[in-house]
Amino acid sequence: MPGVTDEPGETGPYDVKAGAARTVAPFRSMPHAQVHARCDRLPGAELLSEARRPGRNPVATRAGGGEDDGMTDSAQPVAAPPADASPVAAPPADASSVEPPPVDALIVVDVQAAFVTGDGAVPDADRLVDRTTDLIARARRAGALVVHLQNDGPPGSEDEPGTPGWELHHHVVPGPRELVIRKPEDDGFRRTPLGRVLADAGVRAVAVCGVMSEMCVRATARTALERDYRVVVPHDAHATQDVPAVPGIADAVPAAVVSRVAAYSLGSDAEVTVPAAGVAFTAPGKALTGPGEA
Repeated sequence: MPGVTDEPGETGPYDVKAGAARTVAPFRSMPHAQVHARCDRLPGAELLSEARRPGRNPVATRAGGGEDDGMTDSAQPVAAPPADASPVAAPPADASSVEPPPVDALIVVDVQAAFVTGDGAVPDADRLVDRTTDLIARARRAGALVVHLQNDGPPGSEDEPGTPGWELHHHVVPGPRELVIRKPEDDGFRRTPLGRVLADAGVRAVAVCGVMSEMCVRATARTALERDYRVVVPHDAHATQDVPAVPGIADAVPAAVVSRVAAYSLGSDAEVTVPAAGVAFTAPGKALTGPGEA
């Protein structure tokens, strides 16, 4: 037993954690009948004996052995709560039903023609586009900042600047609260003005959606976390491609699994189980409520 020793010469097991010795050695070699006889002479044994009688309630039995009004000698009546006492509020049946606080910026990562249309589209691209379309529309209505990141691929790539695949899929409404930022790397903050744009707008919380989950979406979300933004990555608003099998090394990995692992690799600070429909928006500068918010 953990925390208990039973070495020869000791009076009995010693509970190291509790710091109390229990003397049991004298009883080890006795017949059962003698053990019971000795135990019956111990202080308080009459209570145990009385409690063993069929139909007896040990809590409602006096030391003298007689029935009484349901109390022990030292017990006092338990007062019933007032009839008008307010019930204790129960916790929500489903904690996930609690709506998260709003975000004041939406970053739409690389939703470009090459990745959501044609043969090179991510699996279930139509669903992804539906989610990102809804997020953009609701962010606009709330006055949140909307940033479309547009990847500049290398020469010959499907998203090479100037090619049809490079074009943004969503219509952009240019203005002080909506803009396009081109990027040369996975991370939307590297070698771009994204950090300055968010800071100048007073943004404190961002939602990140788009493609590819384990590349540009994750890299951008990671840097946002490192810059102390609250980050929401709606689980149904980012996507990627299947990872092909490598003979002799690994089986293929479905795109949905890749996306899930990519999101969870961001750690516990990112909110990655919220659906797109559960993301609320507000304009930058408005009071945000929730854990860690002023």
